[in-house]
Amino acid sequence: MDVPNLVVSNEGLSKNFHPVPSNDPDEPLNWSKVRKCTNFSIVLFYSLMAFVDLDIGTVIWGDLNAELGISYSNLNNSFAANCAGLAVGCIFLIPYTLKYGRRPIYILSCSLMLASAVWQAKMQTVTDLLLTNVLSGLGGAVSEAIVQMTISDLFFVHQRATMNGLYILMVTAGTFLAPVAAGYVAVGQGWRWIWWWTAILLGVALLLFVFAYEESKYVPVSTSTTAASFEEPPTATTTACEPEQESTAVKKKDADFSEQQLDDEEQQQQHQQQPTTTTPRKKPLRQRFALITRTPGDPLSVRHLITRFGLCLVRFPAAAWTALVYASSLAWFSVILTTMSTYFTLAPYNFGAAQIGLLNLPPFIGSAVGLAFSGPLNDWLSLRLVERNDGGVFEPEMRLWAALPSVVLMPAGLFLYGFSLVDGRHWIIPCIGTAAFGISFSLLGTVSLTYLTDCYREVFSLPFVLGACSLE
Repeated sequence: MDVPNLVVSNEGLSKNFHPVPSNDPDEPLNWSKVRKCTNFSIVLFYSLMAFVDLDIGTVIWGDLNAELGISYSNLNNSFAANCAGLAVGCIFLIPYTLKYGRRPIYILSCSLMLASAVWQAKMQTVTDLLLTNVLSGLGGAVSEAIVQMTISDLFFVHQRATMNGLYILMVTAGTFLAPVAAGYVAVGQGWRWIWWWTAILLGVALLLFVFAYEESKYVPVSTSTTAASFEEPPTATTTACEPEQESTAVKKKDADFSEQQLDDEEQQQQHQQQPTTTTPRKKPLRQRFALITRTPGDPLSVRHLITRFGLCLVRFPAAAWTALVYASSLAWFSVILTTMSTYFTLAPYNFGAAQIGLLNLPPFIGSAVGLAFSGPLNDWLSLRLVERNDGGVFEPEMRLWAALPSVVLMPAGLFLYGFSLVDGRHWIIPCIGTAAFGISFSLLGTVSLTYLTDCYREVFSLPFVLGACSLE
């Protein structure tokens, strides 16, 4: 499949933007910086709150055990219920993201998490605990796929590592930093208030999506329609799919997709680069903030999605590698989170909620260090490698250099954390292990997300629909 990317000229480094945008002012790639930043800032806030809602609950396990009499076995079961919701949520919701756009799914996701937070603030029984965690997982599941789809909608190849880095920063802040605040809130205001504050902030996110977030899914204007028509996008033909508008500077080495392997959205993306004879008029505000942006054809069924996922992993090793790496990182993070909340409440540590929250600072600091290398510096390194490459061609594998430290840091951090915790060592030793894990978590997350998006823009959502949750 031939795709354009970045090239360098003899006069120095220059960027050929990929994907090549059309002349439609409503194509998200053509939006102004203010318009893009507004949309993506809302998405980043959503990402932060999604992981706050998913991860702060473990801080108050000791309080739930003491006040409601919920055993640690059931508390662990509640975390498993949350992971089950995460695993199932993407499978059912992402097909509708492809069919009806990003905006309604963001709104639905926020609504489910808001309902979950309110319910958890009022919970009294084990049943409440389990059901609220399932609901929270269902609502937060799409945050691990839809944000990357939005990044692909809005940004060019040379910007994606930075944007994925910002996303991972929000993930790590919600995962590691929010529990610090939650611990102090639990001590000062009571454990129920960590959920009331979460509900308030999720309500703010919901209002932002309803009133300020524009749909970023682009349905291209057909060459056969007038500039004023935005209702009927071009339909797919029965021939093999054509590649995107090419740059003669680069050739990608993977085989073409057949029509049967692409969904409706992907077929439209391939047509979006076809030039129009006239410049389309800008959509009115009512259409830009429409609840649904419909794509022709039926949404992918769950069976179809799973079949396509399997084919994707078999045919494209990059997709399989990304799914495995990202899912494994999430799985090890879950292990750290649950063991931290269980064993540090026992002797010889006997930590309270505030102290359990503070244990999340080392992995957050480590993640911040990792993001410096995997985000903006990764974009910079990729451009430098383009200069050195024969012909000035950008190759997605250039992204992988930034992930090399994780080969050592991830296993070393996990071993240090696990063995020191079992032996009851001073708390600083497992914290060093979680800091090393935090560096690896952000490196692998940002690099793998960006690498897959650069390799296969048409299929990058599939591994994260099932792969990112398969090890939950």
